[in-house]
Amino acid sequence: MNIKRPIYFFLAIVLAAGLASCGNSSKEEKDKNSEEFDKANENLKQQIEDVVYNIPSPSEIPYLLQATGAEYNEGLVNPRSKVDQYASRSDKAALNLGVYAADIGYLSSYDKTQEAIDYLTACKTLADNLGLIGTFDAEVINKFEKNISNKDSLTHLLDRTIKKTENYLNDDNRNKLSSLVITGSFIEGLYISTGLIKSYPKNILPDDKRNLVLTPIMRIVLEQKKSVSDLVEMLSRVEQTEPVTAIVADLKELEKTYNSLNIEEQIKNNRADLVLSDKNLEGITVITERLRKAITG
Repeated sequence: MNIKRPIYFFLAIVLAAGLASCGNSSKEEKDKNSEEFDKANENLKQQIEDVVYNIPSPSEIPYLLQATGAEYNEGLVNPRSKVDQYASRSDKAALNLGVYAADIGYLSSYDKTQEAIDYLTACKTLADNLGLIGTFDAEVINKFEKNISNKDSLTHLLDRTIKKTENYLNDDNRNKLSSLVITGSFIEGLYISTGLIKSYPKNILPDDKRNLVLTPIMRIVLEQKKSVSDLVEMLSRVEQTEPVTAIVADLKELEKTYNSLNIEEQIKNNRADLVLSDKNLEGITVITERLRKAITG
């Protein structure tokens, strides 16, 4: 899956919080622990970069969904009115900054101009509360508003925005919240995808024809297997406190559900039809809904 789309300006490298370092009595132990901390932190930073490179951006899944002809479903985006309840907690702010980024991708791909601008303002609130003052300022929002109907101009604008944000944060060493931004964005994209499949009418077409119509969206969901494993590995490297612990547990269960479908083997044997059924995606849908509820609740 091509993840080179530019509209991932709220992704991982944009945000973070350093892992807490443990104090020790002797200078030698402190130096040793400092070296170990620096090495672990650098490894985590590299893992984040790898995940950013390999998982879909906040806009990619929405654009793929739009390309399938799936109708827009406003009930699938997280209400921006909830932004204030996230702002006071850095972990919730980071997770839902990712969620809202994916929602902006979904709104933009369906030309929901004003709604996308409103969500951008909500993102600014969360970014400001995470110490990214000025990164998403009025000038950026105004340019976004003027260019949202022009995808090429929007691409260049968002490229500049993410670059500005990366430069702002590269001076710090904050990785945990960066991981949470990625996670929130990915889960929202998967939630929108599975939600479109679940909400597709069941009384219009026979099951076989319904599955045929939904095949492109089901493929998008099935293609996220590796991304789920990448998220598990990334989050396993950060401090295991809530909400990370609960998210990792659910992601591991989601990983097992993907593995149980034996997707690669079925495709190799030209039996992709055995997994391309919304019934087979019920397990993925249930866990995704649980993850999304915990993140946005």
